Amino acid sequence: MVKTKAVSKTIKITLVRSPIGYPEPQKATVRALGLRRMNQMVEHADSPALRGMLAKVIHLIRIEE
Repeated sequence: MVKTKAVSKTIKITLVRSPIGYPEPQKATVRALGLRRMNQMVEHADSPALRGMLAKVIHLIRIEE
């Protein structure tokens, strides 16, 4: 029996709208995702916790799977 590692799927996240003028928790979520500047793209491994964070700021970001 051969064990193979599960390849974790990555998600590319781009900040397309400024968090200025939005509540502090949303700003903190954007920063926690690693997004500092407009049009900056970061990659994260897909997880339920990440999906929850993305759902909170979906109006500020673009997601590519």
